[in-house]
Amino acid sequence: MPERPLVVVPAWNEEDSIAGVLSELHAVCPALDVLVVDDGSHDGTAGVASLHGASVVRLPFNLGVGGAMRAGFRYARREGYDAVVQVDADGQHDCAYVKVLLDALGEADVVIGARFAGAGRYDAGRGPRRWAMSLLAGTLSRLAGTRLTDTTSGFRAAGARALPIFADHYPAEYLGDTVESLVIAIRAGCTVQQVPVVMRPRYAGRASQSPLRAAAYLVRAVTALGLALVRRRAFV
Repeated sequence: MPERPLVVVPAWNEEDSIAGVLSELHAVCPALDVLVVDDGSHDGTAGVASLHGASVVRLPFNLGVGGAMRAGFRYARREGYDAVVQVDADGQHDCAYVKVLLDALGEADVVIGARFAGAGRYDAGRGPRRWAMSLLAGTLSRLAGTRLTDTTSGFRAAGARALPIFADHYPAEYLGDTVESLVIAIRAGCTVQQVPVVMRPRYAGRASQSPLRAAAYLVRAVTALGLALVRRRAFV
């Protein structure tokens, strides 16, 4: 268990759900500090987060999850935290698993909360969606030297070794926050593991992706993986 972990919640127009997420975090992890990165929201996300006791960083415009998480990692490094757990603002991540992710950092530098690892029942779909997810999982499993089944999961933790690397190199580009970030961690010498988690429907609002858009997302994720594999970064 890290000595001083921080929960980072990237949020874009999640006024209707952020209160429930923060209340749940306070109930199950009352000792953990929480940072909400308001990713250029046009609603009251930042105000609701402040009212529920979270620290808030407001970005002037929408950067996407990758940009929001990079801001979160830099905040964590500046304030002396030694681990970061990413929790989505829509309520799909069960906060009861936050401690499970943190505990797993005792054996790995990056821990993924995986839907397809034995907890809950999830259907990866058919056709392009399944093919893309299989390709991502297979390629990143070989790079990591361990079995990874849910490489696009945003429910994850980064420990003391990975945190400064992500603060400097976490990709802000679309899809980089999941796929390319794992490539970056592995190439920097970090160990990556997964733990099984159960995820839920979002608290409020509608998911932005239809099945067709979800399939297109994963096809683009495969493209992002290809770019990540050919891109070289210098780690200090």
